[in-house]
Amino acid sequence: MNKSTLALAVAVGVMAQQAGAAGFIEDSKATLGLRNFYINTDNRDGDTKAAKAQNKQEEWGQGFDLRFISGYTQGTVGFGIDAIGLVGVRLDSGGGTNGATSTSYGGTVFPSKSNGEAVDNFSSLGLTAKAKISQTELKLGTLQPKLPVIVTNDGRMLPQTFQGGQITSSEIKDLTLVAGQIEHAKGRNSSNNEELSIAGSNAHTAAGRDSNKFIYGGGDYKITKDLTAQYYYGNLQDYYKQHFLGLVHNWAIGPGVLKSDFRYFNSRDDGANGNDPAYYTTGDYGTGITKGKVDNNLYSGLFLYTVEGHTFGGGYQVSNGNSDFPWLNQGDGSSAYITTDMQIAKFARAGERTWQARYSYDFAKVGVPGLTAGVVYLRGDNIDTTGKVGDRQVSTNATGRSEWERDITVGYVVPEGPLKNVGVMWKNAMWRNDIPGQRDQDENRLIVSYSIPLL
Repeated sequence: MNKSTLALAVAVGVMAQQAGAAGFIEDSKATLGLRNFYINTDNRDGDTKAAKAQNKQEEWGQGFDLRFISGYTQGTVGFGIDAIGLVGVRLDSGGGTNGATSTSYGGTVFPSKSNGEAVDNFSSLGLTAKAKISQTELKLGTLQPKLPVIVTNDGRMLPQTFQGGQITSSEIKDLTLVAGQIEHAKGRNSSNNEELSIAGSNAHTAAGRDSNKFIYGGGDYKITKDLTAQYYYGNLQDYYKQHFLGLVHNWAIGPGVLKSDFRYFNSRDDGANGNDPAYYTTGDYGTGITKGKVDNNLYSGLFLYTVEGHTFGGGYQVSNGNSDFPWLNQGDGSSAYITTDMQIAKFARAGERTWQARYSYDFAKVGVPGLTAGVVYLRGDNIDTTGKVGDRQVSTNATGRSEWERDITVGYVVPEGPLKNVGVMWKNAMWRNDIPGQRDQDENRLIVSYSIPLL
């Protein structure tokens, strides 16, 4: 019996004696989330000889996300239990264009059978035992952390989940402390837990290696009502150690508010990553070597000014070092806490310098509540890389590779009436690059969502 299962069994035993206690039942909540998700990716011109992606990837499905969040039993120590049940039903897999490869666990949205076809449906159940003393809470089991060093991905029909333990404390005024350990991840297109990895070593082959220990900790301190400072640390055993510093400030200027968001990551190798090629990550190490140990510093600043429904923004990011920026990435969909984590690309390759421009508008200001729209444009250059693009040789110590992406998002949430809270969203992205092994992409996502309160 693993640690999470044992802790859950103990918590259930305690709660069985206090099931009628005020708080556990009265404060419980249950919701059923519905998400109808369609995605279409067009892999266009680019390095068609090096890249093996299908020309077209298309899938459509219906997701069900059932969540139960209990209250706490009475007493000095309160106990509770949370549950998340996920079900995905295939409506269409594009006639074989689901994006599955010989080394992947599945396609764009669904797991795949041994012949590469998408499964008809898949499901999983996650349980979390929890205990609370004063303003300190411990959770063991299924987690979905959203912190600078670990971010749960929710970019498909069903969300990614992790297995482990986390403690959160707010005992000190204006200070929130968090610490935890993650042992496994469950991909957004999978029913199975898997060990942890990073880009370059996540092919799940005999040559690849995984880790089952990611520890993290840090905190947010509210210096003033408008200024928050952050520090976090993350360590994926045998891969990398990462320090994060952040500063977020809101400043009322004229009729609007300027939000400034500064982030810095320092990432270095840990254990086997420093000397074992099976644990290496991607990057540029000179003389044609594209894999090696983690070595990256990433700096970024993003500025957003909001006034009368308009939000204007701009930002800049620099990724220094021999390696690409590292984050938990099993190769089946992941998120990183960087300002350039977009619909298609991350813009965090070795040497890359990226600027971005943003604009969004809330149409409630002109009498259409629930309607929003936005556009983001990013351009990254100075990418360090080696290799060939088609028949064109890139020098063994190349610099100056580039990429750009333009994302458009339009969303509408019905504000009232029989369809109240039904949401419809269209996301369109265009990505162009001259990076070896990559192809240009156009992508559309159409999402219809609704949440039904059950308790």
